[in-house]
Amino acid sequence: MPKGQPTVVPDDGLTTRQRRNRPLIAVHTGIGKGKSTAAFGLALRAWNQGWPIGVFQFVKSAKWKVGEERALRVLGDSGEGGTVAWHKMGEGWSWVQRDIESSEEAAREGWAQVKRDLAAETYRLYVLDEFAYPMHWGWVDTDEVIDTLRTRPGNQHVVITGRNAPQGLVDAADLVTEMGKVKHPMDAGQKGQRGIEW
Repeated sequence: MPKGQPTVVPDDGLTTRQRRNRPLIAVHTGIGKGKSTAAFGLALRAWNQGWPIGVFQFVKSAKWKVGEERALRVLGDSGEGGTVAWHKMGEGWSWVQRDIESSEEAAREGWAQVKRDLAAETYRLYVLDEFAYPMHWGWVDTDEVIDTLRTRPGNQHVVITGRNAPQGLVDAADLVTEMGKVKHPMDAGQKGQRGIEW
């Protein structure tokens, strides 16, 4: 296993092990494809470590049958790694907004459930898929999210995906990746396809 060496060692009184094992807030944002895909890759690593995983899918349509959900559910039920719980927030939102009011309410209810699970230390890894959108749109208060994540108990890692992550969230996160787009098949008129987009 390669041992990465940090460029800075803070004078925070923590041992190397304590610092290494701090729970992280990760943000995957930007206009490029792959934000959720990377988060689900992280969930696979967590599953392999035997961690309980909670996936909260905020704005993608709840009717979509995404491959990651099926794969992670099968793995979670296998008894070999960690457990996986998958939560879809209401009707979802699928690039064409239909009922904004019910979507906003579903996002708020979803965030309320995440807060309850964080307080109960239900999962070791939380994937808050497309959660940057409810904060960007003002449906969920970004400052409250930041405060809740900063004060969460135990050793719970949280990864948030979605375009337009609020600057406050980016500043509070430990790990931020901005996915950029260089080229995409849709630029040439090709629609999404099975096995690539879902």
